[in-house]
Order: sequence, then structure tokens, then C-alpha cells
Amino acid sequence: MTDPLARHTDYGSERLEEADVAADPIAQFESWLAEAAARGVYEPNAMVLGTVEADGTPTSRTVLLRAVDADGFVFYTDRSSRKGRALAAHPIATLLFPWYSLHRQVHVTGEVSLVDDAESDAYWASRPHGSRIAGTASEQSQPIASRAALEAKVAQVEAAFPEGADVPRPARWGGYRVRPHRIELWQGRTSRLHDRLVYARTADGWAVQRLQP
Repeated sequence: MTDPLARHTDYGSERLEEADVAADPIAQFESWLAEAAARGVYEPNAMVLGTVEADGTPTSRTVLLRAVDADGFVFYTDRSSRKGRALAAHPIATLLFPWYSLHRQVHVTGEVSLVDDAESDAYWASRPHGSRIAGTASEQSQPIASRAALEAKVAQVEAAFPEGADVPRPARWGGYRVRPHRIELWQGRTSRLHDRLVYARTADGWAVQRLQP
């Protein structure tokens, strides 16, 4: 059997040149996201969210990007969850988009703010009925005795809000917006001479700098 830790993969020859990227990193990200979807990346909007807990412990998990615009990157979750508590303590986060099959990554660092109620309500209403039931029934990150106990909570909410009924958004559930101050594009290259371009926010917009691999 091949040792997975001993593998050495040559990441290819796709280039990432300063002259080829957009001046606006959000526009460049949207271009790469669309390309990732077109080239068959599974869940191209999946991102690893990194946070810092109140005691300084770093934590990470995968969530889904639900919107991106000039104001930043938006995701939704239970704000009483572990990540919600971490963001309340330290409202800064990293986002990592690992598009492995394209030998690409995008790494975002920025300040975090709450999405307003109207925007959170609109997104909640767009979710499938089952997702709204689960979001209401599950107090994310809180202990529970068993899977059966969780399913009993779900059944109770389903009885109160059958298919077709409006399921109100729980007060604890809503969106977060990451306003980036740093965005790094990473393109894998032959012999580990990868391309890394970093956008840093300045008073006048964005500056682009190449980093050594």
C-alpha cells in the first residue's frame, strides 16, 4: 500500500501573474469561484472558517459561503454555537477556500460583523423547510444525550410547523460578514515553486504583492 504521507505531487504549470489578476480582489475571487464551479469542484463555496475562542484557542470548521460583494463574505449559523461564541469574543476570522483539484487556494483575513435582521430573515426564508426545522430544533454545539433525543426535538418542531408552514427564524440564528483586509491567492506550480499573490487593503484601495513560496 502506498504511504499517503510519502506522496509527492507535481501541481502543474498553470500560472498566476500580477498582470492577469483583477485590481479588485473581490472581482478576482468571484472569477475564480465561477471557474471552480465550471471545472467541477465539489462544493466550491465551502470554506474553512478559522476563529479564536475567548481563551485564545484557535479553532476551525467548514461552512458554506452564501454571499460575497464589496462589503465582504457572508455565512450563516447559530450564533450561540462554538463559532458564534468565539466571534463574539474576537470578531476576526480567516476563511480558506481549498480548491484542491485546481491546485488553488484563497485565504481571507478580516474583521467580522453581524448581518442585519432583514438580510438574515431573507436568507432564512430561502432555506428548504427541513433545514429551517433543523436550525430551529438544534441548539448547535450544545451537548445532547443521544441521536434519539435530537430526533425527538426535530419531531416536536415538525409537529408545530408542518410542511408548508412558515418557520420563524430563531433569534439565535443569523449571518456574519467578514470584511477582508487581506486576501491571498495561491496557485500550485511545478517543483513547489508556487505562485502567491496577496492583496492588502490600503487607504486608497488594494495593493498587490508577490510572496515567495
